[in-house]
Amino acid sequence: MIDSYIAVDVETTGLEVRQEKITELALVRVEGDTVTDCFSTLINPGRPISEMVSSLTGITDAMVKDAPAVEEVIGDALDFAGDLPLLGHNLLFDYRFIKKAAVNSGLAFERQGIDTLHLCRLFMGTEQKKNLTDACAFYQIPQPQAHRALADAQSAHLLFQRLKGLYGGERPQAFVPASLFYQPKREQPATKRQKEYLQDLIKCHRINITVQLDALSRSEASRMIDRIILQHGRPFPKGKHF
Repeated sequence: MIDSYIAVDVETTGLEVRQEKITELALVRVEGDTVTDCFSTLINPGRPISEMVSSLTGITDAMVKDAPAVEEVIGDALDFAGDLPLLGHNLLFDYRFIKKAAVNSGLAFERQGIDTLHLCRLFMGTEQKKNLTDACAFYQIPQPQAHRALADAQSAHLLFQRLKGLYGGERPQAFVPASLFYQPKREQPATKRQKEYLQDLIKCHRINITVQLDALSRSEASRMIDRIILQHGRPFPKGKHF
């Protein structure tokens, strides 16, 4: 059973890794079952944060306005993680977002990890809810600030320690890290032509957007163009007014 790992959590603009962005990233280094260091940062996703997400996480557009882009911090985050295995609740969700950011920055990131959600499904009753908040409540683990990255990473660490103490003796194999698999393609930045066409659409239809065009990938720009044309139509030819 491991006693050294990186507890990880991300907050995001949504659930779909191919379309959404990280808004907060936290890593907690644990060595010999003891927290030795933490890495935590807000991240500017380059797009608005929905009211639903803000109400859940407490993270607002104003909070991330001056935060760094993920490309500015992902290298430091991976250096902090080193070669230790990862730990998280529904770990593959966090791993996918971090892996996508790493790949987009040309960085390698292959890891093993342990998912405390999987452990909860092994050891908790079927009638018990197994999200992080309810699992911590079930095992009487204080959780002062749910749905913030650093607090959730620390809660996952405490939950793992409690589960290992209760069940590690009888099921030690459940507490051994396994390989994490996710192979995203590197996103290409939006082309100059795409950004110019988007600017024409925005100007023509008098659309107010807060998305940073320079932060868009090629596929994101394409989806935005299609969405605007579907809702508003194509721009008028130059020199022609109605």
